[in-house]
Amino acid sequence: MQNIETVICYVSLGSNEGDPESNLNEALTRLETYGDEIRLQAISNSYRTEPQGEVKDQPWFVNQVIKLEIDAEIWSPQGFLSTCTAIEAQLGRERLVPGGPRPLDMDIISWGDVVEEGEFLTLPHPRAKERAFVLVPLKEIAPDFVFPDGTTIDEALDAIDFRMEEDRIWQSS
Repeated sequence: MQNIETVICYVSLGSNEGDPESNLNEALTRLETYGDEIRLQAISNSYRTEPQGEVKDQPWFVNQVIKLEIDAEIWSPQGFLSTCTAIEAQLGRERLVPGGPRPLDMDIISWGDVVEEGEFLTLPHPRAKERAFVLVPLKEIAPDFVFPDGTTIDEALDAIDFRMEEDRIWQSS
């Protein structure tokens, strides 16, 4: 029996163009085509979140977080990010307005315990601890998650200003 090295990866998915729920489901379907190389372990519920950043005049987002087990002998974090970017483009994402509306956004939140800063990819995601639309669904599927710097998911949530009502998240930006 072959011993395959794997890594646990958390990915944040978001959409606010077209049919957001279908867009998120289609992204999962495309990831599942990689079979044993990328295995879906958990999916959070979907949360409706107000736009953050400078572009406020756009539809609310649908966000969720997924947990993946990835074959680390085949995939690097950069290679996986390239695949995520390709899936975004296949679903119609054009990077015309930073922070603007998009049919799909896929962000790698963490790749095991890797800590790195690069031009193409920074791990863990540099703004993950500031975003309720990442932290709330992440806590749902990984309540004991700890960032590489030792910050727990609960500590990160306690440090930001947000409120929830049912499946909706409001956050001060």
